[in-house]
Amino acid sequence: MSEVFLKTKPKVLLVRKNIEAKQIGIMGGTFNPIHNAHLLIADQVAKKLNLDEVWFVPDNIPPLKKVADKIDANDRRTMIELAIAGNPKFSVKSFELKRGGISYTVDSLKYLKKAYPQYRFYLIMGSDQVAQFSKWKEPNTIATLATLVGVNRANYSANTNYPMIWVDCPSFAISSTLIRQNIKTNNSIRYLVPEAVREYIKKKGLYRE
Repeated sequence: MSEVFLKTKPKVLLVRKNIEAKQIGIMGGTFNPIHNAHLLIADQVAKKLNLDEVWFVPDNIPPLKKVADKIDANDRRTMIELAIAGNPKFSVKSFELKRGGISYTVDSLKYLKKAYPQYRFYLIMGSDQVAQFSKWKEPNTIATLATLVGVNRANYSANTNYPMIWVDCPSFAISSTLIRQNIKTNNSIRYLVPEAVREYIKKKGLYRE
């Protein structure tokens, strides 16, 4: 399926001056819902690459995949906030949700480099994302805006033509799809997601239909 490009330019927000130089990991995705493997990857990469922070960036509409059971953006953002509570290195950034439309990584990195010119960004990707990276909008530009970080994932090749730092991470074979399926079939998601996220999903009745 070919990618559809935005016809409108992303909004340019205020550039922050005199900011401290930091190394920031970027984890993008639908987070539908966020789960413990996301948190494990973020924590492992932050530790092994000595990152100052990891920013979780929920997308509005992903370019390359059809998202089933997509719920309200506020619910996805709230679940991320619940999941990362207590870790001072983790935060959620909602600028893709506010911008609307299709969320292209290259647009987000251009915005971040303009808003935080002193920061060095590390784009964290699972092997499944690395396998599709050449199909992303302007992959060569992305590689100049951020250091690419690949996290090995079962059943995916680590081969790529792009410069990549590979980080080994304990295997955690769960996915948002699995969690949604478990909810629909009334199976447990305990220990697959943070307890606060599990309680939120139950309270709101998410993914039941």
